[in-house]
Amino acid sequence: MAAARSKVREWAGSIAFFGGAYLLVNTFLYQGFYVPSESMLPTLTVGDQFYAAKYAYGYSRFSTPFVPLPVGSGRVAGNLPARGDIVVFRKARDETDLVKRVVGLPGDRLQWVDGRLYINGVLVAREKTRDITYRAHSGAVTHATEYLETLPGGRTHLILEQTDSGMADNTPEYVVPDGHLFMAGDNRDNSGDSRFLNDVGYVPLERVLGRVGTVAFTRNGCSAEEGLTCPGGGWWDRFFRSVAGT
Repeated sequence: MAAARSKVREWAGSIAFFGGAYLLVNTFLYQGFYVPSESMLPTLTVGDQFYAAKYAYGYSRFSTPFVPLPVGSGRVAGNLPARGDIVVFRKARDETDLVKRVVGLPGDRLQWVDGRLYINGVLVAREKTRDITYRAHSGAVTHATEYLETLPGGRTHLILEQTDSGMADNTPEYVVPDGHLFMAGDNRDNSGDSRFLNDVGYVPLERVLGRVGTVAFTRNGCSAEEGLTCPGGGWWDRFFRSVAGT
């Protein structure tokens, strides 16, 4: 009986140790996520597994991987994300975790006119790289144009545009409040992001969970078909793929 109790204590100690280590790593260093949608194509694809750097922007009550801590608002050791960073944040409306790109910082003015993004009154440069046809995750064959977008400050990344006259291609001017960020998906016509104020809207800094720099692997790699493109590459292209931009 004593031996059995000793074994139970040993197992309990091991579980507590590894559970505590997991919680510490996920709270303070890296937390794993996967991509469930195409809103960040061609940068992130459905099924991509990545690990967000939790230390990049400091910590808040939302930094724990399970439930928010009741420790007030704001951030500890907080750093402001840079324009162009890909970040994971916790959506206020339903507490789901989303991954988008930071395009607007506190005080910025943003507007889309005929599909083109203006930041603080200046047209954001984009250069067409190619027209592509691909099979969406839903199975539908989709046509899009890929552009290289250059944000103020010089950082570049690829975006997809199916049209320049979509539902969010002509918007009012947004003014990012203090302590908030404006997020956009790289798949501009297939992304629920800050353009939709009654859904995602402006993202409080305290809800930012971490920065995304590299895809570890994908659970749902694209296989090339005749006449179709894999926007983010195939299975092997996703292994340890940098998505930090330049």
